[in-house]
Amino acid sequence: MMKNSALVVVDMLYDFIDGSMACKNSENAVNEAVKAIDRLTGSQEGDSGEEILDTFPILFVCDHHPADHSSFKEFGGIWPAHCVQGTHGGDIHESLKPYAREELTFYKGCDPAVEQYSGFEAMNSAGQSLGEILSLLDTTDVYVCGIATEYCVRFTCEDILRTGMKVHLLSPALAWVDDEGHKKALKEMAEEGISVEK
Repeated sequence: MMKNSALVVVDMLYDFIDGSMACKNSENAVNEAVKAIDRLTGSQEGDSGEEILDTFPILFVCDHHPADHSSFKEFGGIWPAHCVQGTHGGDIHESLKPYAREELTFYKGCDPAVEQYSGFEAMNSAGQSLGEILSLLDTTDVYVCGIATEYCVRFTCEDILRTGMKVHLLSPALAWVDDEGHKKALKEMAEEGISVEK
């Protein structure tokens, strides 16, 4: 167990896994994220999500769009409708849901007029940001996994790095839109000082 560490899980939601915006490697990424939680927390078979969260913070970032969001193609955006509030597509994958706590779940893209990629723009139900909570937890090292490498994962990693925290990107637990875009994003993030871990 690493002291002052946390895991940030970005957009491991059904629409990005098997729904309207299903990404490459998504099912495998979810399985790898679960393995990473076991490894990072030193958890044993039978440990509950609550027991794990008592010793290791796991923070979830979630797209949480109104049905008329401006990023959707039908409203002039570039993406198919996805992660609409109250739909299955916006739910955290069932393998990861036991680790999700309300105060450590952050929602972005809630304003129909604003596109948000970074988890640092997301808020929990109490109106606190991801950055605020990481700071309150005295976090020095942040492990990141999620979907998609080129967009929300990258923007979130870069914002964490700007705070002075170390960023460890868990590359097996990533999914992506485009193979070349994924490779390019990993290379550029590594050059920026993000530790890309195999």
